Amino acid sequence: MPETSEHSQPVEPLGVELLPTGHPGVDAGLARLEALDGVPAEAHVAVYEDVHQRLADTLAALDQE
Repeated sequence: MPETSEHSQPVEPLGVELLPTGHPGVDAGLARLEALDGVPAEAHVAVYEDVHQRLADTLAALDQE
């Protein structure tokens, strides 16, 4: 049964397929987005911030190579 939001509306999974990029750091960051499936939008911010930080760290590491 899908979770419900604060307003008692069912939260449906997005069903977005994440395709691997071939870069382990990017793929790990994108995999975190799977945690959002079926979760109310209010809970998305922390995950988006984590993914953003992971991707920024990955880009910074590439700049240092």
